[in-house]
Amino acid sequence: MTHVQIKRAYEPASSKDGTRLLVDRLWPRGVKKEALAIAGWFKDVAPSKELRKWFGHDPERWMEFRRRYRAELKANAAALKPLHEAMKKDGLITLVYSAHDEEHNQAVVLREWLLEGR
Repeated sequence: MTHVQIKRAYEPASSKDGTRLLVDRLWPRGVKKEALAIAGWFKDVAPSKELRKWFGHDPERWMEFRRRYRAELKANAAALKPLHEAMKKDGLITLVYSAHDEEHNQAVVLREWLLEGR
């Protein structure tokens, strides 16, 4: 069975994380590469620069952000292939993100998308 977790980049890596994949377009501020302990950085699955700036992590824009980001994911299926491969190979992956809001961020939407089998 496949498990997809999400975790902030500022939380320490754990042996319970499985394969850690950074899914932000920008590197997390102040975090050293070694501390992040990621297997890969997948900028292309992150929201576009325009969508990220429009959203601004405003909870009132959350539902529209989800809709627009899911449309971007649908149009960018090739970029998701490495994530699907990691899910199949490892069974447990952790999507690492840097947003402060743990409920309203792209990793939440991406996790849903992956678990839906898209």
